[in-house]
Amino acid sequence: MTEQVLEATEAMVVVMEERATESQIEQVVARLVEMGMDVHRSTGVTRTVLGAVGQGHPDKGILELLDGVHEVLRISEPYKLASRTFKPEGTVVSAGDARIGGDEVIVMAGPCSAESEPQVRAAAAAVRRAGAKILRGGAFKPRSSPYSFQGLGEEGLRLLRDAANAENLKLVTEVMDLSQIEVIDEYCDIFQVGARNMQNFTLLRELGHARKPVLVKRGISATIEEWLLSAEYVLSGGNNDVILCERGIRTFETATRNTFDISAIPVVKKLSHLPIVADPSHGAGRRDMVAPMARAAVAAGADGLIIEVHCDPDHALSDGAQSMYPAQFDRLMAELRIIAPAIGRSICLEPVTRRGWGS
Repeated sequence: MTEQVLEATEAMVVVMEERATESQIEQVVARLVEMGMDVHRSTGVTRTVLGAVGQGHPDKGILELLDGVHEVLRISEPYKLASRTFKPEGTVVSAGDARIGGDEVIVMAGPCSAESEPQVRAAAAAVRRAGAKILRGGAFKPRSSPYSFQGLGEEGLRLLRDAANAENLKLVTEVMDLSQIEVIDEYCDIFQVGARNMQNFTLLRELGHARKPVLVKRGISATIEEWLLSAEYVLSGGNNDVILCERGIRTFETATRNTFDISAIPVVKKLSHLPIVADPSHGAGRRDMVAPMARAAVAAGADGLIIEVHCDPDHALSDGAQSMYPAQFDRLMAELRIIAPAIGRSICLEPVTRRGWGS
């Protein structure tokens, strides 16, 4: 059903002239709506771009003659709003002072799950001292076994929010179900859609109405096109703040938990304007491999990293084997400060204790 709908969908980009007036832009929008299209506006550095998607039949020739129109392009990719055709320049998603997709490589770090107040506070303080800008942590945990730790629920959200506030960090946490959106929205700065929910289209549609960024992880067996189409669900709902996350895919290899697809980073950069972050913790599933995979991801062009850090990973209630010790995370951040400038990027230049943010 989804493929039939996509095949029937018309999509085009109307690029306005640099000096196009607001009145001219509104007239083009009105004409596209008359032609049966939904219009998504993107304002670039010099031009306004109108993305038109729908079941209508827009006439390219008529649109090209409208005042203020520079050119009209048809979008051939099945993912319309996520494509570079719609928006040639990259999107920057902001969460406070963290700008994902900008010049700085943004690091999100913290425990897999919130377990207790001391555990969450210690992890938050450790990653903030090392230079992370966003705390990651789960309160609702999708686990393969029904007998595994499932998270603390809203109490876990409260612990994560309090720790993030205490350390001047933003918070990204996973939403698993429609019923959780409202309560998680009270605590988080970024919604995370996990690999198991990448094709939960009902959830993605609803997050399209959210007013906060949405991080969409790649499913363990998903192609890049399927992944971008999942992001399209959020974008089509009106939420333009979408972040992609490569977290490894399932292959025949058994030496690692997943196969970390570093090649997906430059591929996505070519196909889509959306920022992409890498999750080397889930990508390899082994603590000793997180640092080399993180270094490689930054070198490949990732806009950020999301890394699991726990002060006592050997006794963690979930994913302890892939969680870094704070000292390992400190060392990794120091290495990334060498790698990032070599490819024209920056990263938190020094631990925050040297910047007067606290001890």
